[in-house]
Amino acid sequence: MAHEAIDQERVVASPWGGGQSPFAVGWPKLMMWLFLVSDTLTFAGLLAGYGVMRISLGRWPVQSEIFNLWLVGAMTFILICSSATMAVAVSASKRGDRPRVIPFLLLTAFGGMLFLAGQYYEWSHFIHEGARLFANPWGIPQFSATFFITTGFHGGHVTGGVIYLLITALRWTRGRIQPESIEIAGLYWHFVDLVWVFIFTLLYLI
Repeated sequence: MAHEAIDQERVVASPWGGGQSPFAVGWPKLMMWLFLVSDTLTFAGLLAGYGVMRISLGRWPVQSEIFNLWLVGAMTFILICSSATMAVAVSASKRGDRPRVIPFLLLTAFGGMLFLAGQYYEWSHFIHEGARLFANPWGIPQFSATFFITTGFHGGHVTGGVIYLLITALRWTRGRIQPESIEIAGLYWHFVDLVWVFIFTLLYLI
């Protein structure tokens, strides 16, 4: 009877134990996935709203005449490269190559900083041209509103990601975290990069 009770307790507890069945995912990683799912819905709502407004409001300003697409393209390239350096950091942590993790985490954070510097320059130029949250020289107030809200929300995520990476790097040097923590940071960073690809395509190219 005692063995049966223990076995029954294991069956009940195992789906909620973290790192066991049914998904073999620890709680920290599971929480990050849930956060990313909720964030995906938020960004999807922003981009869907942008699409609806663009279709319903008639003639939309031509992005190539307003934005410096070479600059935005370079910003996009930098984020993609930062995803590659993040992947190297994750791979090194899983192989137990601890000294290799820090340089690539810092390279990833530096890529995020370069992206933010480019976004600051772009916003400054856009504002200098007369764009405000609900007014701009191009005639459709929603044009600047969707730009500022969507890119600003994403920029906030990049800023948070850079801080997250720097804290993760510091904790890694002190031996306070395991490879899973590097992987979780990588999940967040890849998500931020992927979202930007959609923003770049919809807000700047189409």
